[in-house]
Amino acid sequence: MNGVAECSVCHSKLVVSPDKRPVSKAYDRHRSDVSVKTRAFNVFLVVGDCVLVGLQPILVYMSKVDGKFEFSPISVNFLTELTKVVFALVMLCLEARNQKAGEKSLLSFSTLIQAARNNVLLAVPALLYAINNYLKFIMQLYFNPATVKMLSNLKVLVIAILLKIIMKRRFSIIQWEALALLLIGISVNQLRSLPEGTTALGLTVTTGAYLYTLIFVTVPSLASVYNEYALKSQFETSIYHQNLFLYGYGAIFNFLGLLGTVIYKGPDNFDILRGHSRATMFLIFNNAAQGILSSFFFKYADTILKKYSSTVATIFTGIASAILFGHPLTMNFILGISIVFISMHQFFSPLAKVRDEPQNSSVEMDYQKNYRSKDGSIINMAAGANDDASHRVGPDEREPLLPR
Repeated sequence: MNGVAECSVCHSKLVVSPDKRPVSKAYDRHRSDVSVKTRAFNVFLVVGDCVLVGLQPILVYMSKVDGKFEFSPISVNFLTELTKVVFALVMLCLEARNQKAGEKSLLSFSTLIQAARNNVLLAVPALLYAINNYLKFIMQLYFNPATVKMLSNLKVLVIAILLKIIMKRRFSIIQWEALALLLIGISVNQLRSLPEGTTALGLTVTTGAYLYTLIFVTVPSLASVYNEYALKSQFETSIYHQNLFLYGYGAIFNFLGLLGTVIYKGPDNFDILRGHSRATMFLIFNNAAQGILSSFFFKYADTILKKYSSTVATIFTGIASAILFGHPLTMNFILGISIVFISMHQFFSPLAKVRDEPQNSSVEMDYQKNYRSKDGSIINMAAGANDDASHRVGPDEREPLLPR
């Protein structure tokens, strides 16, 4: 609800709009930290994300046999979530050992129950991620690794729109133009990238590929924004607690997917290790590391930074797929990458950032509006009220209007 403030001089009542940001005050304090340690941590996140995201399409491509997967993609996702759950448990144990005397144990039953109640919203992105992880394998049947990475960059625009709607983020015109450049770069790279003469699910390759692309872009974008919202709204909670529940929910949803596969295709599909190779084992560990790193991005950095850093991995993916699999680096790919990097530079340029408005700007505007309307009514009622209408409030007198 809106608050009401009253001027100590003219007794005008002003409506003060509350802070509508859905993130916690603890994150606001963290965001104000611009120390060297924080910058170094962000660089580490970006570099690590570039390596892991760049490797992911390569490992998926290496896991295919004669253009098909001999294993169940859901089994890979289930094993990935289990790996992340084990990591979260190990880190919780290490963090609990380093607690100071008198602090409530992170592994106590009451602490876990309280953390579970506070982070129940993490079940939503966990479900969306389970769907998205399956779509990653489907996309590999339509596009080569570099193109899959480029198509995933479409998520940046969708994420920006969702951030504006859900988390009230503000972007400047230059930043929106940078996102438009990103779409152009992706479109340039995508020209003539579809394989010819392929069909799936009774659909032509163009219809099937673009249908999966639409879902592939929308679902993880919503998952990323909702994940950032859930993590930052409970910023005081240990990230390893949050990861434990996020990955636990993910393991449950993927296990339900396995049960559905068993019911649909038969009990032989319950063997989660069937068809796996050394490449799939590397893929599982890579996906687990990528998911863990993403949680640090969403809680301590920014979803847009996460997706833009992933675009850097496109160069690595393209060059590696050209060396390992003989996929040509076309002129479309080179031009598209160039446009993407121009877009990235423009989006994060200091000139493009939206400057935070003073917190009391809305109060002062409401004050001036209400006060002027009051002046007009006084002048119309009596000419002798000119002294009151010309009253000016000094800086010291305006202080009580500011929220404390």
